[in-house]
Amino acid sequence: MTEMESDLRELYQDLILDHGKHPRNFHVIDPADCEAVGHNPLCGDKLVLFLTVGQDGRIAQAAFQGSGCAISMASASMMTEMLTGKTAAQAKTLWAVFEDMCKSNAVEPDRLAGLDEDDVLRLQALAGVRHYPVRVKCATLAWRTLESALDPAAVKKVGTE
Repeated sequence: MTEMESDLRELYQDLILDHGKHPRNFHVIDPADCEAVGHNPLCGDKLVLFLTVGQDGRIAQAAFQGSGCAISMASASMMTEMLTGKTAAQAKTLWAVFEDMCKSNAVEPDRLAGLDEDDVLRLQALAGVRHYPVRVKCATLAWRTLESALDPAAVKKVGTE
């Protein structure tokens, strides 16, 4: 393991513990412009994602409520922090990059172009879940729920089976 991989693994563990024990944006937004429910019946993780969108088309506020393992709650917490100020297109790009990171160590550099450096570091740390394949669904639940919340035609309940 390289020093960088070791540092990312340590950051992953620290972030999961911190956000899992003290989730940010853990509340209901009422009324919300977008809302979706995510559920992983295999492990019992469940969350509701709430978004408000400003007149400029940017996510003004993101929050969630639910219950689940530390990875699921930490991922939702970190995601809601990253979403504030992003457009729907930027939010979808973050999800696509995170999904790629969960599948592979290598993400094409052009995929990262234009992304906030802090967001990339957070995504890289969170994507450390790929070392625990059974937990990837826990980490991606909030992001799949986001995908549903941003799609007006989608059914607003998603699962990770």
